[in-house]
Amino acid sequence: MASQLICSETQSRVSSVLNRDVKQFGKKFMFDYNEETCWNSDQGDCQWVLLEFPRSVKVSVVKLQFQGGFSAKTCRLEGCCKDGDFTELSQFYPEDNNCLQSFPIQEAPTVDKVKILFENSTDFFGRIIVYSLDILGEKTS
Repeated sequence: MASQLICSETQSRVSSVLNRDVKQFGKKFMFDYNEETCWNSDQGDCQWVLLEFPRSVKVSVVKLQFQGGFSAKTCRLEGCCKDGDFTELSQFYPEDNNCLQSFPIQEAPTVDKVKILFENSTDFFGRIIVYSLDILGEKTS
C-alpha cells in the first residue's frame, strides 16, 4: 500500500523563489499542510522541485495543488539513484485550477531522488505557485 514518502528527513530544493523572499514564498510551504501558504517561483522557463529521500523509494502517485493561473501545462517526473543521472519516469498534464490533483505513476523504478519539472506555465511570465506537494509510494530499503 502506498504511503507518504516526504518526511522531515527529505531534502528539497527549488529552481527559484519569488523575489528571493523565502520567508513568505519558500519551498517549505509546499509541505506544511496549510492552505494559506505556498511556494511561489520566480519567473522563467521550466521551474522545478527536487526531492532527495533518506532511503530508496518507488513512487506511485504525485499529488499537487497549484494556484489557478499559475500551474504547469506539462509536468515531467525524473528520478535517479544517489549519484546517477536523472531519467524520465513519467509525464503528466495538470488542469489549470486550484484543486488537489493526483497523478498515478506507472511502474516507476527504485530511486533516491526525484525532480518534478514544471514545463509550459499557464502564467505569461513562467511563474508557478504550488500550495501542496505530496509523493506517495513505498520505501524499498
